[in-house]
Amino acid sequence: NMNQRVLKKLVEPISKTVKSFKRSEVECLIRLFYSVVGRTGGKSGNTGLDHNKFRRILHNIFGMTDDTLMDRVFSAFDKDNDNSINVKEWVKGLSVFLRGTFEEKLKFCFEVYYLNGDGYISREEIFNMLKNSLYQQSSEEENDEGVKELVEIALKKMDYDNDGKVSFADFEKAVREDRLLLEVFGPCLPTAQNCLHFEALTFRDTLTSSFS
Repeated sequence: NMNQRVLKKLVEPISKTVKSFKRSEVECLIRLFYSVVGRTGGKSGNTGLDHNKFRRILHNIFGMTDDTLMDRVFSAFDKDNDNSINVKEWVKGLSVFLRGTFEEKLKFCFEVYYLNGDGYISREEIFNMLKNSLYQQSSEEENDEGVKELVEIALKKMDYDNDGKVSFADFEKAVREDRLLLEVFGPCLPTAQNCLHFEALTFRDTLTSSFS
């Protein structure tokens, strides 16, 4: 079990950075993090979730199946780009994932979608994302023409300044007008059911547990 002193030291500063979790919930998330990571003898701050461990969580707990999108969600959690999700990034990411405001979720989805980090979602990126999610759902592969048509429909709906790509301003405007467009290029947030399930499992002992 996790050393109370180490735990206490982490809970305080992390609780200050997330508004949506109670202190006792932050404690549960930190415990869960270390039970998944496994104590590898390093200093408590140095251990983190790698791609594989995180992908297993996304798949098993949050029902995600698209490898490309799971990798993008990993990058959106991994703010310092060190290819590992540390305990702070874990709690912060989950606060958006589970209880994020509309604004936070908007920003998160946009980050997941712009793959090359230039701040725009390009026509080619939209094509690849849609092609990916369509092929998963249809047995016989849709032809690329069908996907191209969808790309044009998406751009027509979202590209307000007609520059052939979707900026954050475009994305925000489109999603504000139609919230169903939030995950238009593929599911990157957990369903409400998965959130409830995760919270029930993770926070079930928050009522009884408190710092001794």
